Amino acid sequence: MDAGAYAARLDAVVAADSRELDRVCEEVAGALLRDGAEPPFDVGSADFAADPYLICADRYWRLRFLERPTILTAAACAVWLGARVAREARTEVLERWALGYAFITKDSVESAVELARATEEIVSRDAPAGDVAYFATLYHAGKLRSDFHFDELHQFLDSSLLALAAGAHRQSALFTALRSFAAFGSRALTAEYATGLLDRAWRSPERTRHVVDICLNGIQFAVPFDGHGVLLRDRAAEAVRDHPGDHMFRFRLATGLHMTGDHDAALAEVDTALRLLPAVGNRGSHKLLQEQYLTKREVIVEGRLRAALDAEHRARLAEREERHQERWARAEEEARRQKEELERALRESQESARANHVRSVELVALFASVIAFAVGSLQVTLTGDFSLRDRLLLIGAWGLGHVAFALLVIGGTWLITRPRR
Repeated sequence: MDAGAYAARLDAVVAADSRELDRVCEEVAGALLRDGAEPPFDVGSADFAADPYLICADRYWRLRFLERPTILTAAACAVWLGARVAREARTEVLERWALGYAFITKDSVESAVELARATEEIVSRDAPAGDVAYFATLYHAGKLRSDFHFDELHQFLDSSLLALAAGAHRQSALFTALRSFAAFGSRALTAEYATGLLDRAWRSPERTRHVVDICLNGIQFAVPFDGHGVLLRDRAAEAVRDHPGDHMFRFRLATGLHMTGDHDAALAEVDTALRLLPAVGNRGSHKLLQEQYLTKREVIVEGRLRAALDAEHRARLAEREERHQERWARAEEEARRQKEELERALRESQESARANHVRSVELVALFASVIAFAVGSLQVTLTGDFSLRDRLLLIGAWGLGHVAFALLVIGGTWLITRPRR
């Protein structure tokens, strides 16, 4: 089949429905591959949903990569892309193809020896080596990214001959975003270093949708650090504002909200991502993404339920603690009251004992006086030759003296032992 025949078949389906468009583009791509010919037509747009030439070229190179997933295939694709795709659509097509084909061939990462041989051949070609090396670098880096080989990706982007051959493209926003992805996932690099690369790519005027996606992907799968969830939530929210219809950014935002504990908002975002997903075409791996989103939704629902149970548990603990504090306060008050009563009883007992002691001293003094008076009176009565009148006077004087003595002892005892405040 000649070049005109391929183009004629594609022109015939411009206004057809999407199913027919996919079928014809797939057939033409398969025919090109069987004939050993690359697509013989130019691509003027980056419309992967309606441009039959782009869709057919996309299917063709997809088949080529599935058949031979190597850096040399990526180099051939880069040469065709530079010659056939319009400049205004080239960046979008280049980034989507390099990263997309890397994802579908991620199970075939080439060895260091194969990488060195391919790099040598790419550099020796007549085509612009920097452009070709850049596409090939993105392709190989995309494989490492899809396999989450963070340290290998970091080393490849920083020091491999293929990446160095990309020249000025190493400063591109997408290249920096890939470096940020590698740094976030590596345990040998700090979160501050990764965030610095992220900010460079994020603030670049060349920032594309793919740059944003890789940046968010890197944050999501980063080694946990302080502010991890907040960073993902905030950057994903900005991406959603710029691309409100992008299901992947909605999914990243749902993940960030889930990490920060906002389960209701996370559930709303992942449901929105699921609603937007059917608009994705054949290359979007609809089933795979749907399963991923549904799994995340289950995790969010489970986290939401767990958070509700934790909140209820904390409320019960707080109520129990409050009751415990009340009982403790009542117990302390009761103990204080009992202590005061005990101290009061002790004081009363001490005062009563002291009073009894005083009474005992007074009683002893009184008995001593009575006995002394009786003995003295007996001597006066039984001895001497005093008259009765003199004896009575003497006994009276003696008794008054003992009364005075008893009163003096009793009064002194009371004065010494009387209560004092």
